[in-house]
Amino acid sequence: MKITGKTLIDLGYKEGKWFKKALYEINERRLEGDALIAYMESIKPPPMIDLLDEIAPLQINISAENELEQENVDTVIQSMERLMKTPTIVGGAIMPDACPTGAIGTIPVGGVVVAKNAIHPGMHSADICCSVMLTDFGQTKPKDVLDMAHSITHFGPGGRERDDQFRFPKELLEEMKANPFLNDQKSESVARKHLGTQGDGNHFLYVGTSKKTGNTMLVTHHGSRGFGAHLYRKGMKMAEKFRQTISAETLKQNAWIPFDTEEGKAYWEALQIIRKWTKLNHEVIHDTTYKRLAVELQDRYWNEHNFVFKDDNLFYHAKGATPLDPKFMPDITGPRLIPLNMAEPILIVEGETTDTNLGFAPHGAGRNMSRTAHRKSKAEFKDEAIFKQETQGLDVRFFSKEIDITELPSAYKNAQTVREQMTDFGLGTVIDEVLPYGCIMAGDWQKNAPWKKRRRKR
Repeated sequence: MKITGKTLIDLGYKEGKWFKKALYEINERRLEGDALIAYMESIKPPPMIDLLDEIAPLQINISAENELEQENVDTVIQSMERLMKTPTIVGGAIMPDACPTGAIGTIPVGGVVVAKNAIHPGMHSADICCSVMLTDFGQTKPKDVLDMAHSITHFGPGGRERDDQFRFPKELLEEMKANPFLNDQKSESVARKHLGTQGDGNHFLYVGTSKKTGNTMLVTHHGSRGFGAHLYRKGMKMAEKFRQTISAETLKQNAWIPFDTEEGKAYWEALQIIRKWTKLNHEVIHDTTYKRLAVELQDRYWNEHNFVFKDDNLFYHAKGATPLDPKFMPDITGPRLIPLNMAEPILIVEGETTDTNLGFAPHGAGRNMSRTAHRKSKAEFKDEAIFKQETQGLDVRFFSKEIDITELPSAYKNAQTVREQMTDFGLGTVIDEVLPYGCIMAGDWQKNAPWKKRRRKR
């Protein structure tokens, strides 16, 4: 008698992809009775993991000062509360710069989520290891640093031409080739082309002076570019495979890779390689700038604010949150950096872990509205007028030579409010500030993108 899927369902087994292999083995080996049951019990998938009955502990380090902010805060809390029912989650926190992104249940910018033995790719986002690096140029003139850095850096889509690429370290390439998530031609190609590039959006190259010493400081802000985005897509795909077999109720954006699997350990190692590449991505811009200026490097420090940090079997997913606790950064060399907007100082902070901050601080000023909403709110004014008003006295440049008003100070939350809430909620102490001289951003590079030029001609 041939055993069918209906036979197995009648025996109480839940239908799934595993039935195909089971039916082949059962009929090939002519299993029946106790032997069939014993075989099915030995290969059946583990039971699905349900969502938590109640949300995991959530620390809220944000308050609203007006109606617009209240709407933003309410959406952030609603999204985090939905997320905090994911089975792996044991705690979380919201920072003062939090703003929603994606559907309800998606980790917001300014969110910290602690998971046990699990890595959630959707909670570090595609911009893996978005980070900031500071180099102290001593008494070098700010304009000289900005001019030189402008001649070296690269903003916008794509990467560097072959004859303009930085030397790629052999040891890093070997690590990539040894990792199953990074051992492919596309990973190598984008890692080479995007080294020494900064992308677009809110990424920047900022020059200012230390409030404490008067020294000129160069600060860069960017992530892992296409290299990290490629890993993110692979991570999300792998996490979805696990979700379908272990926790179908979990939202797709919150799927996870169990750390105690081969895939989990390989993904964790891939994240560390992305981290090394991203730090190098900052370093090549800084190093080339000070070497061409023929000045001596005085000091340097760096920190991520978009990454996964491991502490024993707990994985801290920070999406736009700055690690304060040294245990999260094995190569820590100084205090942390929190940029606000192009017209405000970059804060240099120190701090301690508390029950409410979970070892983290804000990563910037955040937004109260989308880029589209901000554009609409400024529709009655010309971009040039808005730019002139909001950057008065500063040397602000857009790499594409097109103004992007969604990166001007008015697009962000009130910087003073973020600073006050850092104090109110115990999220770090400001020990110095980098006062703004000027900065470079990508600008509205899409305005004159080739496809738009072709469309206008038609």
